[in-house]
Parts: sequence; C-alpha cells; structure tokens
Amino acid sequence: MTVIDRFLQYVKFDTQSDELTNLTPSTPGQMIFAQHLRSELEALGLEEITLDDNGYLMATLPANTDKTNVPTVGFIAHLDTSPDLTGRHVSPRIVESYEGGDIVLNSEKGIVLSPSEFPELNNYRGQDLIVTDGNTLLGADDKAGIAEIITAVSNLIKHPEIKHGKVRIAFNPDEEIGLGAHKFDVEQFNADWAYTMDGGEIGELEFENFNAAVAKVTFAGRNVHPGYAKHKMINSIRIANQFAIMLPRWETPEHTEEYEGFYHLISFEGTVEQTTLTYIIRDHDRDRFERRKKEIEHLVRKVNHEFPGVASLEIKDQYYNMREKIEPVMHIIDIAEEAMRLADVTPKVVPIRGGTDGAQLSFKGLPCPNIFAGGLNFHGRYEFVPVQSMEKATQVIEEIIKLVEKQA
Repeated sequence: MTVIDRFLQYVKFDTQSDELTNLTPSTPGQMIFAQHLRSELEALGLEEITLDDNGYLMATLPANTDKTNVPTVGFIAHLDTSPDLTGRHVSPRIVESYEGGDIVLNSEKGIVLSPSEFPELNNYRGQDLIVTDGNTLLGADDKAGIAEIITAVSNLIKHPEIKHGKVRIAFNPDEEIGLGAHKFDVEQFNADWAYTMDGGEIGELEFENFNAAVAKVTFAGRNVHPGYAKHKMINSIRIANQFAIMLPRWETPEHTEEYEGFYHLISFEGTVEQTTLTYIIRDHDRDRFERRKKEIEHLVRKVNHEFPGVASLEIKDQYYNMREKIEPVMHIIDIAEEAMRLADVTPKVVPIRGGTDGAQLSFKGLPCPNIFAGGLNFHGRYEFVPVQSMEKATQVIEEIIKLVEKQA
C-alpha cells in the first residue's frame, strides 16, 4: 500500500476534536481511527503495540543492526482534525499534473481554489494535488503525517537489508485543541528524541514555536432601563469595546508574520450585564511574551481605575518555545537537514507561527522538532496536499532512520 493509498483511506475517518467534551480523546471517532491503525500496525508485524484508554497508540519497529549504541528515534503524528470545519464525509480528489489556474472544488457552490488567492499553488505546477470537494477540510493535518510514518516503517520492513536501530512511533489525540501531549507517556515511549510529522509545505523544519497564553477578561455591568439610566447604567459591552481598542492595532495575526507576536481576540460575548473577551497571546521571544501578558494586566487595571471593580482577568499559559530545549541537542536538527538533502529536498528552517505537540513534549523531556507533512491551507475547505510532497516526507523519515544508525 502506498502513502497515497493510506492517506485516502485515513481521511474517511471523522476525527474532528472537540474542546467542550472534557474527554480524552475528545471525540469517539479518534478512538475508532486509532483502533484501525492498531490493526494495521499488527498486520505489519510491529512490536510493543499499545493503545491506552485515552487514545494514545504506540508501537516499535525493532532494530535489525548489530550495533548496540544506536539511539532510539521516534516519529509522532496526531489523530484528530481541526474543529474549524467539519471532517465528516471527506471526499478527496486528485488533480493530476496540475497545469496552473483555478481548480473548481464545488461547481454548485462556486467554490474555487485559485492561485489568485492562494499563490502557493504556482509552486506545484506539474504535480498531482489532492484537494477537497469544497464541503469539508481535507485532513492532511495530520493524516498525511500518519500515512507517511506508517509507509516509511512498512518500507523498512520490506527491505531488511537496510540497517536501522529501534524506532518508536506514536499517534495521539486532540492536538488541534492543545491537549495532544498532555497525557502522552514520555517514559513509556522511551525514545532519545523524536520528530512530529506535522509541518506544512515541503522542506519545512521547525524547532521554534510561539510562547502561548490565553487571557479571559470579564466585564461586569449593571443594567437599568435605558430611559432612566443616566449615572446608573454600566454597559459592559461598551467597556469591553473600549478595552479591545486599547491594544495595539497592528499587533494582530492579520498584520504580523515570521517572528512577530500578537494579541488575537478570538471571542467577544456579552450583554449589558456581563461581557467576556477571550484573547490568545503569542510571541517567540519569552521576554516579549511576558511583557504582553503584563500589558493585558496593565490595561485591566486602567479600566478598573475608570470603572472600579468592573474588569477581572484570568491568564493561563498554554505552552512555550521549544527552542530552549532543542538548542542543547542541535545534532537532531542536523540529522533532519541532512536527511532532507539526501531525499533531494531543500531544508527550510522556519519558526512555527503556532503550537505543536513537539513543544510540550520537549518540555516533558522528549526533544521533538517538527518536519513537513506536505499539506497547505490547513483547517479549511481550500486545504490541499501535493502527492510528491507526501512521498518526499516518507523518504525523509527513512533517511533519518538510516542516518541515526550510520552515525552511531
């Protein structure tokens, strides 16, 4: 079975996660998918296969080398797809030898994947693109990663002449809602380091990500009949709006790129009596990240100075930049870069403008940078993945495994 065969099969599983259930996995479809993968890994002949009640699936490709000092390397991908758009009844289509121009995803609804809006399409002329039918996301994030890992391991099993050390693989739930690494048993996984196959376009290699926090600001109002409200009403919606415009206008996702951080208002819910603003705070630099949190605190105090006791704040850190955990073991980045070059892929070391399970795992003691899975436009109906990128990602995994054995 090829990496594409696997991918087209995997996207049929509805594994959309849900942050409201407070369960692990957060949705039953993830466990159904994990059980399917467990059966596939058993059929391949992998060892030490475990699937716990929380949906964490792990397995081992045993070493076939005589060397005794080969490190154990791991590869990780996540089972769930984003809650941003449905992943039910995904109907993928392969556009063979893309010639450029618009790709009509859904003629009835007028949904078109166009290089005028997504210029990255022009980089994949002549390649085969897997696209959606315009009604769902595709699920390349991260079923492409799962397909690539299993295919690479399968290829090594078929070629015992290729010597390698022990390889661990794992597939976890709920990455898309920030919980993928929370119940990941690093001790049980027992790898020296690992790579998440969860990056974007071909060549991406990431070992820096945002420091992240969520801030919830609640404004308590007082409702009085508007005809008799003078000097009595406290309109929490108006005060919340005043707070929102106090934050820097240009430090938002739509105005930032690369290493630039931001404040992102993701929810505004309220009535006169009570309004709640929810922000995510992001910055690659730890000092700037801490200053951003203090700025939120400062503005809350400023509002309370004008409207005593109206505003309350809750800030919670979500994850941190993995760079500080990767820098002491930069040889694992060197190996990944060399593996890409061996696969005729140009490495593109870029910061992640988001989070990754690898960040949390790195702080749990498992250094875990992120490698491209090949997809683009994740989380929406315009998602697509080039077939050739998935094939190259599979090859990169194999080259990493061979390099680790060779360099031991």
